[in-house]
Amino acid sequence: MLLQAGQPSQGPKLIPPPGVDVPAADRATLEAGVKELASAIEQLQVTLKDKPALLKLLPDVQIYHKAVHWALTYNEILDVKEISVAKTLLQHGLERAKQLAGGSAPWASATGLVVRGYLSRIDGSIQPYGMVVPAEFKPTDAPRRLDFWFHGRAEKLTELAFVAEREKQVGEFKPDGAFVLHTYGRFCNANKYAGEVDLFEALEHARANYPVDENRLVVRGFSMGGAACWQFAVHHAGLWAAAAPGAGFSETAKFSNLTAQLDTIPWYEKTLWHMYDSTDYALNLFNCPTIAYSGEIDKQKQAADEMVKALAAEKLEIKHVIGLQTAHKYHPDAKKEIEAWLLPVVTAGRNPVPKEIKFTTWTLRYNQLKWLTVDAMGKHWERARVDAEIVDGGIKVASQNVTALTLNMPAALNPLPAGKKPSINIDGQTIEGPAPLEKQAWTMHLYKEQNKWQAGTPDETQLRKRHGLQGPIDDAFMDSFIFVRPTGKPLNETTGAWVKKAMQAAADDWRRYFRGQVRFVDDTAVTEKEMDEHNLVLWGDPSSNAVLAKIAAKLPIVWDAAGINAGKTHSNDQHVAELICPNPLKPKHYVVLNSGYTFSEHSSGSNARHVAVLPDWAIIDVTAPHKTRVKDAGFFGERWELTPPRP
Repeated sequence: MLLQAGQPSQGPKLIPPPGVDVPAADRATLEAGVKELASAIEQLQVTLKDKPALLKLLPDVQIYHKAVHWALTYNEILDVKEISVAKTLLQHGLERAKQLAGGSAPWASATGLVVRGYLSRIDGSIQPYGMVVPAEFKPTDAPRRLDFWFHGRAEKLTELAFVAEREKQVGEFKPDGAFVLHTYGRFCNANKYAGEVDLFEALEHARANYPVDENRLVVRGFSMGGAACWQFAVHHAGLWAAAAPGAGFSETAKFSNLTAQLDTIPWYEKTLWHMYDSTDYALNLFNCPTIAYSGEIDKQKQAADEMVKALAAEKLEIKHVIGLQTAHKYHPDAKKEIEAWLLPVVTAGRNPVPKEIKFTTWTLRYNQLKWLTVDAMGKHWERARVDAEIVDGGIKVASQNVTALTLNMPAALNPLPAGKKPSINIDGQTIEGPAPLEKQAWTMHLYKEQNKWQAGTPDETQLRKRHGLQGPIDDAFMDSFIFVRPTGKPLNETTGAWVKKAMQAAADDWRRYFRGQVRFVDDTAVTEKEMDEHNLVLWGDPSSNAVLAKIAAKLPIVWDAAGINAGKTHSNDQHVAELICPNPLKPKHYVVLNSGYTFSEHSSGSNARHVAVLPDWAIIDVTAPHKTRVKDAGFFGERWELTPPRP
C-alpha cells in the first residue's frame, strides 16, 4: 500500500515563505469547506466510475481542493487577503463538483479564463494550468494556434495564488483567435525537471479537451519564464512554430557570477550544466524561428546577448528586440513589434519535414528533432551533432559523437521520390534505404560499430544508455517514481539514522518545491505491478532494504558487508552510495539509491542553479560537512559500466 510523506522540513530560507496567522473562525470555515469538497470528490469518484468522459474531468475539481487544503495544512496562506480568496475557490470547486454530479461540465466549453487540472504520472499529484480561450471558440472549431506562457519567479505562487490569478488575469499576451496555456510548471523552478514535464502533461490534457493545431504551438515567457522559454526552444526545437523568450537566463556560470569560482566547483557539477545551459544547444534554433526580447537597461538582457554570441559561433542569427530605456519589463512598442513578427511566422506554421536539420545535444534526454532521432552517443556529456539534409534520391548525414540514429519520414509528408529506394549517405558511407517508397511512411535505423555505419539497431539485449535511461540521478524524477522505505536492520546505525533523515528531507523538499506528495512503499511490500510502472528510489543498504539486497550483486558498484567498492572500497560505518542505473529486475525503469533530486541546497536560490549537482553515482560520507561529504563520484559509461576515475 502506498503512503504519503509528512510535513515539510524547515531551513534557513524556504519558499514559499511561512504563512500568516489565520483567525480561528476563518480557519474553521475553510476547514469545513475543504472537508465538504473532499467529500463531494469522493462521492464523484464512486458515481462517475462508469462514466469515463466525466470522470476524466475530476482533476478540474480536485485542483480547487488541493489549492486550499495545502494552504491550510502547510501554513501557506501568505497574505490575509488570501483567506477570502480561499473561500471563493472552495465555492468554485463545490460548484464544479455539483455540475459534474449532475452530468455536465460547462467550464470545459467555456470561453475566457478557465482553470484546468490534470493528474501527473510523475507522483500522482493534481497539477493546475490556466487556459485563455477565445471568445468565439466552439468545441467543433478547426484546430487553433496555442501559445504557452511561462511565468516569472514568484516565491509566493502557491496553487492557491496561481488558481486565483488564472481566474482573473489574461496575462502579458493574448493573440487574436489563439489559445494561451499558462503553465504552473511545478511552482518556481524555471520549468526544469518535473517543471519541464509539466508542459507536456498540460499539453496532453489540453489536446484532449481543445482543438489544438500541432503545427502552430508557440513557447513564450519572461524573466524566469524567459529562461524556461530558451530551454524549451533549444531542447525541443522541432515542436514549435516559434519561440519568443524575454529576459531570463540562458547559461549558468556567468549569470550566477560563478566564473571566478570555477576551480572550487566539482568537475561533475560543471559538466551537468550542459543539461540546461541553452547556449550549448543554440544550434537547434536553426530549426525554430525565434524572436528574443530584452529591456535595454535590464540586467537580464545578458540572456539574449549570450545566446546571440552562441548563435554567431554557428553562423546563425535571431531577431532581438530591445525595449529602449526599459528595465525588467516589456516596452509597449516592443510588444507590438514582437506580435507583428510572430503573426506571419505562426500563421505559416511549423514545417514537420524540413529539407535540412541541424541538431546538437549533450544527453539522450534531448535526442529528437523533426525526422531525426539520436539513439546512442559515443560518450555522454560531450557534444553530439548531426547535420542532415534531404537531397535528390535520399538523405545526406554528417555526425559527431553519435553511434546510433533513426530517420523517420511520415507518409503524407514524405518528400522523397516514389518507387525508388532512398540512398543514405552518412559520414561518407552510402547505405541503401528501405523498400520503394510510393509516398509511404518509412523508418530507417542506423548504428555504428567499429567505426562503420550499417542498417539496423545495436544489440538490444545489451544494456546501454538510451533516451529516458541515461542519467543522471535527477532524471529519475522526470517520470513516475516511488520511495521504497527500508524496514530491516542497517549495516551501521550511523548510516541508518542518516538514511531515515535524508529520506524524509527528500520527500519534504519534493512537496515544497515540486508541489507533489512522494509515494512511499515498504521494501517488503513492493509489488510486481509497482516495479513495472515506476522508477524505484531505494533507501537504505543491502541489509536494511530487501529490494536492494536482491539487486546489489547486479549493480555497477559493489555494496556488501565489506563496504562500497567503486574502484576503491569505502567502509560501511560512515558511507552510503547514491546512484542511478536501470533496475536489474525491470530494466525499462530506473533504480535510484538514497537520493531525491540532488540540487536541494540551491532550491531557494537562483533558478539558474536548479540543475543536478551529482552525476550517475556518488559515495557520501554521512559524518562529513555538506561541502566535503562527496568522497567519490562519476558517470557510468555508455553501457552503464563503472568507468576509470576522471584524471
